[in-house]
Amino acid sequence: MSYDYLFKYIIIGDTGVGKSCLLLQFTDKRFQPVHDLTIGVEFGARMVTIDGRPLKLQIWDTAGQESFRSITRSYYRGAAGALLVYDITRRETFNHLASWLEDARQHANPNMTIMLVGNKSDLAHRRAVSKEEGEQFAKENGLLFLEASARTAQNVEEAFTKTAAKILQKIQEGVFDVSNEVRLMWVLENKLYNHLFLLHSLCDPVIRKMNISALVCNAFDIT
Repeated sequence: MSYDYLFKYIIIGDTGVGKSCLLLQFTDKRFQPVHDLTIGVEFGARMVTIDGRPLKLQIWDTAGQESFRSITRSYYRGAAGALLVYDITRRETFNHLASWLEDARQHANPNMTIMLVGNKSDLAHRRAVSKEEGEQFAKENGLLFLEASARTAQNVEEAFTKTAAKILQKIQEGVFDVSNEVRLMWVLENKLYNHLFLLHSLCDPVIRKMNISALVCNAFDIT
């Protein structure tokens, strides 16, 4: 299927906040309650239509563990949008947002659109971070904001599509040069297998569970 623009997204935040579950809910419309920790990066892709324009979202789901932060930083290049995710039931994941945002500001395009997502809104009875705190953090840092639930799918679609709409607006206003970001993406793709082979050698038992070839082919339309 043809599309007007290809937007690369990166999903960032602490481990266990539900980044992979948000991606799976958006791309496959399903929730997986037990999910292996992401090692390095996983991929997903989906077509959406914004203001009558077909767009392809290529989504890179990154590892939240501190040991993978140096690898995660390399995936910011070429990103048009980011979902910065925290868990509303775990205060520490909210407290770490500033560190993740600093990484994004340092390594990504300064005009990248960032959506702050307070995940697990279905667990409001266990809430440790108020919605108002999330809204305030987003306002202070120029971010979009939504609370969402990967389990119930509440606001998952909106988190991705509202980010895409903002990116499209920036392109139309001449603020964001998506063609330059796409060129950077393909440079990064050429380095992808090197990273995966490195991760394989470091984490062989876990990586063997991943169908890496299928993931890469899906993400980059390789047939």
